[in-house]
Amino acid sequence: MGTRSSMRVLTLNVQNDVGDPRRFALINAELRRLRPDVVMLQEVCYGSQLAELLDGTGLVHRTHQSDVLPNLPDLFQHDGTALATRRPHRVTDVLESPSTDPHWWTLAAVVDDQFLAITPTTPWRLDHEHARERQALDIATLHTRHDLPTVLAGDFNATPDAASIRFLSGLQSLDGRSTHFHDAWTVAGDGPGHTWTTENPLARQEIATLIGQSNHHRRIDYIFATAATITSATLVGVNPPLSDHYGLTADLELI
Repeated sequence: MGTRSSMRVLTLNVQNDVGDPRRFALINAELRRLRPDVVMLQEVCYGSQLAELLDGTGLVHRTHQSDVLPNLPDLFQHDGTALATRRPHRVTDVLESPSTDPHWWTLAAVVDDQFLAITPTTPWRLDHEHARERQALDIATLHTRHDLPTVLAGDFNATPDAASIRFLSGLQSLDGRSTHFHDAWTVAGDGPGHTWTTENPLARQEIATLIGQSNHHRRIDYIFATAATITSATLVGVNPPLSDHYGLTADLELI
């Protein structure tokens, strides 16, 4: 690219329709305040929820996984991965999660013919790193298939020392392959950056149920980029919390 293109990227797991429905208006207000150019959302209910979250934000180009997979069983349409952008995007690839519990998909789209946006939701179970590794390999294949800068953001359900994240960060190989994305938080974040933590009152009960621990803190939500200068990375939805996950925003310039 001959010129640098600045943008703000935001990722958030919105926890479908769990809890107080008034929090959806809070998410919408935060999106209006932050004015991101690209939003990657996970666990979004299919139907009116995406429109409610994005109303008045200027993110008028929107794709839910069920828009491009219209014949999914009802069980898998309840919530899923979504992408929203200010400029037009066209979905190029939809990849099924290597795990069957639950069925979330990875969406890839070319945005304004300038860059590739990839947003996954990976399997959450602590003993499913093998499936997360397979998904990371699939993501790397998508990246190499398109001769464009790539912005990759979502809920990866893995900490920075996990093999899937180390692979994406260029710190180790998988299956004889290597890749490299810049991790926005490592480049420009401040502090541990935990996004799924019992410090979040909306996460405590779910962590107790799923993980069985009363003291649990992990950084599992990420924004990655290639061919970009990352200038800031900030947690989103901490006080007040908007979901069981804290979100993440990053400012970057595509090179």
